[in-house]
Amino acid sequence: MSTLTAPVEASPATPARPAYRVTGRRVLASEWSKLWSLRSTWITLGLGLLFLVAFGLIAANHYKSGIGSGRQERDFATATAVSLSLFGTNFAQLALGVLGVLVTAGEYSTGMIRSTLTAVPRRLPVLWSKAAVFGLVALVVATLGAFVTFLFGSQIVSGTPAAMGLSHAGVVRSLLGAGLYLGLVGVIGTALGALLRSVAGGISVLVAALMLVPGLISLLPSSWQDNISPYLPSSAGESMFALTHDSTTLAPGAGLLVFLGWTALALAGAAYRLVRSDV
Repeated sequence: MSTLTAPVEASPATPARPAYRVTGRRVLASEWSKLWSLRSTWITLGLGLLFLVAFGLIAANHYKSGIGSGRQERDFATATAVSLSLFGTNFAQLALGVLGVLVTAGEYSTGMIRSTLTAVPRRLPVLWSKAAVFGLVALVVATLGAFVTFLFGSQIVSGTPAAMGLSHAGVVRSLLGAGLYLGLVGVIGTALGALLRSVAGGISVLVAALMLVPGLISLLPSSWQDNISPYLPSSAGESMFALTHDSTTLAPGAGLLVFLGWTALALAGAAYRLVRSDV
């Protein structure tokens, strides 16, 4: 007596899923795409460049008119083509710093950060990539603006005591220092956005650190001011692109190290909260 057995049908082979790897290059490419997909990026970068160029040229024209009328203001008495061209740095830093906050805190406000961290579960590469991408963009825009402003501003003040050219000692270093300073301000804004996870909170802390705290320090006794002021973020950053220095300011290299320390501190705080806290 024979037993019939049903042939076992081979199940169709399941197609293999393509391997997906999260690499640093892919995370950078993702952050680059997200940055330029936002309308606020174009608007705010344009404002930062406009502030840097427009206020620099306005300062140069104001200086030239004062020389022509013989009634030069005290603030412009020792001005140079470099200082006049970089007059808009304080305004440009707000635009670039605010955009840095939006780059990270904006994802928390829209909830997109959940998708981002699902795709990159290790989290920290997201922070490093955001900071690197926006810092580089801010650096390029600010450096370009500084050189363009100086080239036009030096023509405006040509023939005056403030006249200088690119070949003068310290000019190129100052212009590059201004671009680097504004690039690092953008990185700090990115870190504050990730640390506070609030657009309003990040902007408030940024403005306080760069503009309000120096004003409060000026209310302290002069002996305290001399020991504290040079190490504030704004003062250390200004020493990076100042053409001349005295005993109350840091040298360009020292100012860069101090400002890098503030940048690293902001990034460390952002990294700690990103790893330790839920989104």
